[in-house]
Amino acid sequence: MAGTDPAVEVLQRLVSAVNGHRLDDLVACFAADYRNETPVHPRRSFQGRGQVQGNWSEIFSRVPDIQARVDSTAGRGGSLWTEWELAGTRTDGAAFLMRGVVIFRIADGEISSARFYLEPVEAAGGDVNAAVRRVLGRPLEDGNPKAGTPASRL
Repeated sequence: MAGTDPAVEVLQRLVSAVNGHRLDDLVACFAADYRNETPVHPRRSFQGRGQVQGNWSEIFSRVPDIQARVDSTAGRGGSLWTEWELAGTRTDGAAFLMRGVVIFRIADGEISSARFYLEPVEAAGGDVNAAVRRVLGRPLEDGNPKAGTPASRL
C-alpha cells in the first residue's frame, strides 16, 4: 500500500496471519529478540520469538476458530497503540474472548517489543462497586456491595 505507515503495515500482516491461522507468517512479524512486557502481570513478560511461536501454536490448537479485530490504533515514529479483541471457541466448547491494548514498537518491518494489556473478558462478577472493594481488600456485605453505593464512598 503506497503511503501506508510501515508500523500499520506490520499490524495488518499480524492480524491477517492471526485470522488466517498462519503460524509462520505470524511469527515472522516479530524480531528474533522481541521483548514482551506485561506490566499488570510482570512474571508473564518474556523475550524471544520462540515464545511467540509457542504461545500462538497453543492458541491456534486450543481455539481453532480464533479471530482478531483491531478496533483502533494511534501512533507515530515506530510506536503503535492498538485496541484488540480476540474471539473464538475453545476446543472444550467454552467461549474465548479477550480484549485490551497492546503498545507495539516496530523497527525494520518487525515488532521489536510490546507492552501487553490484553485480558480475558470477565462475563460474570460484580459491578464497579464490587470491583473497587475487591481491589481495596474490603469485604462485601452479604457477598454483595450495597446497591447504589458510589465507589467513592466505599
